[in-house]
Formats: sequence, C-alpha cells, structure tokens
Amino acid sequence: MSVDSEKLSVFPAFFRVEGAKVAVFGDGDEAFAKARLISNTSAKIIAFTADPEPDYAAFLKRKAIEVDHSSFSADLLHGMSLVFAATGEGASDRVIVNAARVAKIPANAVDQPDYCDFYTPALVNRAPIAIAIGTEGVGPVLAQMIRAGIDRQLPRSLGKLGRLANSYRRAVDRLVPRGVARRLFWRSFFQGDVADAVESGDISAARRQATKLLKGAATASREGRVFLVGAGPGAEDLLTLRAHRLMMEADAIVFDALVPQAVVDMGRRDAERISVGKRKGCHTKSQNEINDLLVELGRAGKRVVRLKSGDPLIFGRAGEEMAALRNAGVAYEIVPGITSALAAAADFELPLTLRGVSSTLVFTTGHDLNGDVLPDWARVALSGATVAVYMGRSVAASVAERLMAGGLAPDTTVAVVENAGRGDKRLLHGTLRELPDLENRTELTGPVMVIIGDAVAGANFVHSAPLGASIGAEHNMMKV
Repeated sequence: MSVDSEKLSVFPAFFRVEGAKVAVFGDGDEAFAKARLISNTSAKIIAFTADPEPDYAAFLKRKAIEVDHSSFSADLLHGMSLVFAATGEGASDRVIVNAARVAKIPANAVDQPDYCDFYTPALVNRAPIAIAIGTEGVGPVLAQMIRAGIDRQLPRSLGKLGRLANSYRRAVDRLVPRGVARRLFWRSFFQGDVADAVESGDISAARRQATKLLKGAATASREGRVFLVGAGPGAEDLLTLRAHRLMMEADAIVFDALVPQAVVDMGRRDAERISVGKRKGCHTKSQNEINDLLVELGRAGKRVVRLKSGDPLIFGRAGEEMAALRNAGVAYEIVPGITSALAAAADFELPLTLRGVSSTLVFTTGHDLNGDVLPDWARVALSGATVAVYMGRSVAASVAERLMAGGLAPDTTVAVVENAGRGDKRLLHGTLRELPDLENRTELTGPVMVIIGDAVAGANFVHSAPLGASIGAEHNMMKV
C-alpha cells in the first residue's frame, strides 16, 4: 500500500501542562534546549542532572527550576506528564524512553525519531497565542528558519490582544449570534481599531473600541448574502485572495462538480458544503432547484459562497441565479474568477490577441451551430478572430466542419487543453482539419478547451503533442 505523501505522520496538538510535571534528563546543551523550550509554559520542570554544564546550571538557578541529582530509575517518572531524554548518550536516552512508555508517559529522545512519541516544535510565543512549527524531526533547522520569519511578522502586542479578546468572550457569546455575525465581530476585533489601540499600548482606548464594536454587533440585523464566486480553472493557487477570504467566512459553500475537492476544502472547516454537481448528462440538481436553494439559504440569514468553475459570468448560468436572488430580495455579490480560456492560453504561452493578426476574441460553447446560417461568432471567426470553445471535445467536429465550410482555412492552427491551469493538464496542437478527431479521444475525461485562430500559431508547442499522435507517443509530452 502506498503512503500518501501529503499526509502527516503526526497529529499537531497542544498539551495542557499548567502545573503538570515535566521531566528533563541530561547535563548539557540538549537538556538546556529542552528546558528552555518548556520554560515558555507554566509546567513544573524537574531537571534530572548530575553535573549540569555552567550555562545550564545558571539557567536552572535563575528560573528556580527544581533539580534532582539522582541516577536514573523508573521510579523517578512517577507523576510526570511528559519526559525528555536529553543525556547526549543514545543508549541512556532509549532506556529512559522505554521506561516512560511502560508507564504510559509520552516521551521524547533527542535526535532519535523512533524513540519520540512527540516532537518538539520551533515555537513563536505570544502567550496565550502560540505558533508551533514542526517537521516531524526531518528538518529542525528549516523549522527554526520558518519560526524566525513568522516571529518578525507578528506584533509583540498579539498576546495582549488575545487576553483582551478573552475578557470579552462571554459577552460576545451572550450578545452576538453564532455564525457569520460572530465571525465578523472577531475579524473586526483582531484587525481594526481595537488591535491598533493595543499595538500602540493604549489598553483603555482598546476597551472603549471593543465595547463600541460589541454594541454594534449585538444590535445589527442579520442579513443573508450570496456570493457568486469564480473558483478559477481548478488550481488552488489560481483562486483569488478575495474568493478565499469569503470561503473562510462562509456559513455554506454551494459548489459545482467541476470545482475540485481541493479547492472546496480551502473553505472554512465547519461551513456546510453542498454539492450541486452538474456535468454533461448528470445533474444532481436542476438549475431551478439550485436557484431555490440559494434563496432559501440567503433568507435564513446565511453567508453563502456559490462556487463556480472558472468565472461565474462566463457560461456559469449566473444570470439565472442573480435573477432568482434579486426577485427574492436576497443580497448578492459577484466575485470574478480566472476563466478556463485564459488558463489554457497561459498553458500554451498563447497570445489570444496579436497585433496585426487578431484583435477580436470570442468565447463560445459551439452548441449553436444547428441550422443553415452560421451564428455571429462563427462569422467573426472567419474574419480573423481568435475563438475559445468551451466544452470543446463534444462539439469539436461540428465546429471544425462548419468553420471550414464557411471558408476558414483547414490549416488554421488549433490548441487543445484538458484541465487547463491544473497540474494534470494535457496539451495537444494541430490544425482545424484534424480537430474532428478530438471526439474520439476518450482518454480526455476532464474539461476540454479548444482555441482556434491565426494567433494560435504564436503559441509554444514544446510541451504539447500533435493531435494525430498516438496516446502512447504523446504521454510524456502532454503531462507537464
């Protein structure tokens, strides 16, 4: 069975150690480092050391840490909550850890991962706020570098702000409704005038601002709001910052089938997630049912993210959803996303417009080619426009045949991208006369974007395969 490299082998957690006894065994630098780390907490440290090095001895005396000079025996572990074996001798540390495990006490041996029930993190301390950075023991120096970077970014006043927040918590729980209202209160608390006053050292002003903020939140009416959000082509790092922020504030996330689970998982952990997946020939909900769902959630006072692949205003049926929300009196906003045509062009390094070649860009699904008269977009294509065809595999043949019949040159360059903008994208290139074969490429199971036009000839075809290549021959070229 393969191991999922993206999963941790440890579960990050914070132990409650106030007043608990923590044993540190050792005389030298290793024991000193562990004792120094634990001294950031209110645990009771017991230093088991026969002959501590001078710096360590001075530290123990300065911190009034209890010292026990006894030679190791399992009896010394009685009443301990955590044990650190840091003698500098591997065999001795293993004896200590084995004894701790028999007593069912979590233990840590320096530089011996197999004898660590837990790892000590690099710590950024802004008590009661703490940030722990762990590498599962593989990169302590890297953890310290990350710690230094975070430490520089966080204001020293963060702990004071956290303690002030704690003093208001009961009042907030009593006066401010759960859900979005409470989350918005705390966001304003930690990022607005309250935080500024704490950072400037004026705690009295901070309390006045906090009380004012609380009164406003307690009397504010709870209004639902729906955000029609573009999730982009599917890569997590192509989601906009605004989209991510709204997902972290959402009570509910309503998402389509083309939005990858990894993007959905970027939302607030306890937000309700509702799949309304729509793929060709497989709709879990009709559009009217989706409209009704959004209205229902909005009227319930929820903050809703309606997550759509690409951009909501491009073939996303946002017009119907906006009309339903508008008619129901539910507030909504549009949050643009990167549409698949732009991601596909970026994958190919393809200029969608090119001076002297193409100054017009057409987005189409190509499903309106029935009848004797070419649709407007097709007539524009004949005049040199670049055409981006969404859901292109299923209509490739009809698009190519009608454009060639209308007079577009059969050797016009085309670019084809499956899963545009994502790590598993697949790139093909060819000509208009070769495009109908795309319908037979059953290995293309993801969304396919087809771009047609003279400007496409300016693309970079180094990482793409010819449309006529066999699946085996193209494999290494297309997976980029």
